[in-house]
Amino acid sequence: MNSALPVSGTALDGHLHLRCESRADGVPFIARQSFRAPVHLSKSHVDHGHLVQSIVNPTAGFFDGDHLETDIHVAPGAKLVLSTPSASRVYRTRSGAAAVSCQKFRVEENASLEWIPEPFIPHAGARYVQRTMIDLHPAASLLFFDWITPGRVAMGEVFAYQHLGWELDLTLGGSLIAREGYDLRPDDDSLEALRAKFPAAHYLSVYAAGEMAANWPVEALDALKSEDTYLGHGPLAGGVHVIRALCRDSLATRKLLGTLRPLLYVAAGSRPPALGRIFC
Repeated sequence: MNSALPVSGTALDGHLHLRCESRADGVPFIARQSFRAPVHLSKSHVDHGHLVQSIVNPTAGFFDGDHLETDIHVAPGAKLVLSTPSASRVYRTRSGAAAVSCQKFRVEENASLEWIPEPFIPHAGARYVQRTMIDLHPAASLLFFDWITPGRVAMGEVFAYQHLGWELDLTLGGSLIAREGYDLRPDDDSLEALRAKFPAAHYLSVYAAGEMAANWPVEALDALKSEDTYLGHGPLAGGVHVIRALCRDSLATRKLLGTLRPLLYVAAGSRPPALGRIFC
């Protein structure tokens, strides 16, 4: 098979539309849902007042030309945790086209959203674009994680993808609070900031707002810095906080995330809902 041949008629155009509401007794539930490959929803459960929903990709991962539209709405008073059971992968482009994922999250008054996917792994030769929009009510809470790996390091693929575009806008009460964008290509200097600290750096990003940022654990976060972890954090407008970390490898990132998540929940006066996977 010649992998350089153009590909047509094989790309997936998928979506995930989800609305979480709260019953009169305060128990959150999925009020509406619609999804199409390459995503599928597993059975949800309630833990510590949060509805925990796992998002599954039943295919091998993202391929060139695939398009996924995600629209998540957390209604007033509802508490939702979204996770994935395994890493997200994007494979080598055969046609030259990118896989594209567009994500929208809306969190209303006194509602809470945690987004904690497993790591994103771009394979050698991959092209991928992700655009994320988060719209928060001023009285909403948020804990939003992103973990980007350099590739399949064990296979010798370190920053070997063709292009990775990563964009995020966060608005609070209609005002833009944060905008970040990465246009990463191995053939220019866009990866130098990632490579400067560790040759195969893993990147972890965290946004926290509302109750999850009200009692920010400055000293505890500073103590997480180590020879394997380069971490910084700080406040944004509207009480939003951000954490950025470069880690030496996947083990260091997993260790950091396994410490960081419960730390932020305890600082907020609550317990982290169990995800039902490697760490809680």
